[in-house]
Amino acid sequence: MPVGLLTLDLHIPEAQSLKDKRQVLRSLKDRLRGQFNVAVAELEHQDVWQRSVVGVVTISNEEQHVENTLQKVLAEADRILGPVLVQHALEII
Repeated sequence: MPVGLLTLDLHIPEAQSLKDKRQVLRSLKDRLRGQFNVAVAELEHQDVWQRSVVGVVTISNEEQHVENTLQKVLAEADRILGPVLVQHALEII
């Protein structure tokens, strides 16, 4: 059973506090969860104002479905975040 992991590396220059950063992340997580039924969590830099690494995970019985879903998630994250999204990585386990 394939498991897909999409890692999003974010730089949020307008965040002046953890509250600002969490507002951006909460909005992103809520949209992705609601639209794609995926699990989303902050993986690194929890105490840094302007940096974050967010993980998005999905599972399916078909590898192609996992990859397609995460590609759609990436496109939506890029649309939402724009230049805030610095880097990404997609893995299928």
